[in-house]
Amino acid sequence: MNAPWRALARIIGLLLLSLLALQLYFAARVALMAVVDPQSTSFQRSEAWRLLTEKHALAWSQQWVPYERISPNLKRAVIASEDTGFTEHSGVEWDALEKAWERNQKAEARVEKINEQLERRGRRPAASRAAPAKVAARTQAKVVGGSTITQQLAKNLFLDGERSLLRKAQEFAITFMLERLLGKQRILDIYLNSVEWGEGVFGAEAAARHYFHVGAARLGGMQAAQLAVMLPAPKRFEKRPGSAYVVGRAGTVSARMAAVELP
Repeated sequence: MNAPWRALARIIGLLLLSLLALQLYFAARVALMAVVDPQSTSFQRSEAWRLLTEKHALAWSQQWVPYERISPNLKRAVIASEDTGFTEHSGVEWDALEKAWERNQKAEARVEKINEQLERRGRRPAASRAAPAKVAARTQAKVVGGSTITQQLAKNLFLDGERSLLRKAQEFAITFMLERLLGKQRILDIYLNSVEWGEGVFGAEAAARHYFHVGAARLGGMQAAQLAVMLPAPKRFEKRPGSAYVVGRAGTVSARMAAVELP
């Protein structure tokens, strides 16, 4: 083997070793979480930095509580709303991911068609328009996710918001580590204690006190359902937590809760 090929082989070997070391690092961090509550997540740290740089203040609310002190209502509501197959799947719902991908492809095609129409409208001569108008900004497709609770936790704990195949592959790897090393109950425990429920509001205890002025252990069924509905977009829903959409959707989630099996 000549020198260039030896150099290439050495670089590939180093890259593989680095990748293996990174996976071992993640695995060790996950294994430690079986007995030690994580002090913060990657998402929380990025949010703290954003608040400090944008608002020059850090209004933060989070209080870790044991799994037993989180209302079963909230556990059932979150599973019913976010991941109905949580206790059965191995971390990834492949059917849900496929459906989400198909919906995203259709949404992107629709948005591209709208953007083409907007661009054509913006190129029309001013004389042909009834009134002067600004060229409309390009529309973006709303991305639909098919992530399970375990995948959401993997992303929040260790990763950033970048959308790429490499980041998704790492998310899958961490997801399977969480499932194998922690188990369903501990995954749900960490998720409920660290997930965002509004700007600077993290975890079930902080959310229960912020929105309903009770502890997480005392959440009623409809209260828990409303919190579960907020999870996909907490910063949007926190402005109107009692809106018709949130309450209506919470009614649907509440009706499903009785059928949810807890880990």
